[in-house]
Amino acid sequence: MKTTIFLFLLTFFLCVFNANAAPSPVLDGFGKNLRAQVEYFMWVDSDGSILPAAVGNDSCQAGVVKYPDYGSDQPVIITPVNPKKGVIRLSTDFNIRFAFTGSSICDKSNVWKVEYDKDTKQYAVMIGGVLGNPGPETLDNWFKLEKIEGGYKLVYCPSVCSSCKVMCKDVGTAIDGNGVMRFVLGGRPFVVSFYKVIDD
Repeated sequence: MKTTIFLFLLTFFLCVFNANAAPSPVLDGFGKNLRAQVEYFMWVDSDGSILPAAVGNDSCQAGVVKYPDYGSDQPVIITPVNPKKGVIRLSTDFNIRFAFTGSSICDKSNVWKVEYDKDTKQYAVMIGGVLGNPGPETLDNWFKLEKIEGGYKLVYCPSVCSSCKVMCKDVGTAIDGNGVMRFVLGGRPFVVSFYKVIDD
């Protein structure tokens, strides 16, 4: 009887511990923890990099696009919803921004956000978002990483507002009217990997 009670209590505490355990850390391309506030190159499907680019008919819009080559990509910096955390973890909200300090396209911020795009007729990933300040006013600025075969996928499914109704979609790619491969919500998710700009 005592053994049965002991096993029950042990199982109960293990379940509570696992429920409260932090999600697994995201790993970079070398198997190290993906760190907050560190510059990384973000590679897409192992055959392209990412850039901010003027898109559509409005030169002041700046889209996030896939470029089918390496060497011209812009590093990114990830900031978790809790900026005191040093490691990026699965299924947790974060901001992502290009590492440059400004934008040559109409002085938009370098923070990624989701915005409806008339050219692709989809919600697209643009720059011009807000860093931090989690809540209903910043829902468009939060992304997550989830594990898939071959690496990780980028997801839009913000949980920074418990009372808000949000859509949850994978970030994929679509070709716009000018032949540019844009980051958009929906479609086949791509595999992303991260490589530290200055390795330790």
